[in-house]
Amino acid sequence: MKKIEAIIRPTKLEEVKSALDKIGIRGMTIYDVKGRGLQTAEKHYYRGQEHSVDLFPKVKLEIVCQDESVENVISQILNICKTGKKGDGKIFVYPVERIIRISTREEGGAAL
Repeated sequence: MKKIEAIIRPTKLEEVKSALDKIGIRGMTIYDVKGRGLQTAEKHYYRGQEHSVDLFPKVKLEIVCQDESVENVISQILNICKTGKKGDGKIFVYPVERIIRISTREEGGAAL
């Protein structure tokens, strides 16, 4: 099993959720986060004062799935989230050693 972490634009979240639901991926954890990468700082003005904004709102998705689903999940995220501009996000893939569903004590794939 693998854990996929994707940092994406907030505007793409609903579309990604819908696409993953269609391929049978329902379980995910979603966080509102801020971050910076290749995007350059933006100048904003508040009450006449200039402020530099270099942390941008993003959404972090965490998805655990079977190994055979990983490429399909990544493909769905890439197809939806790629605009070709800086700030589209990143995808990280990690191995998962063990999963246990607390309510039933099921383990492995049954716990997903």
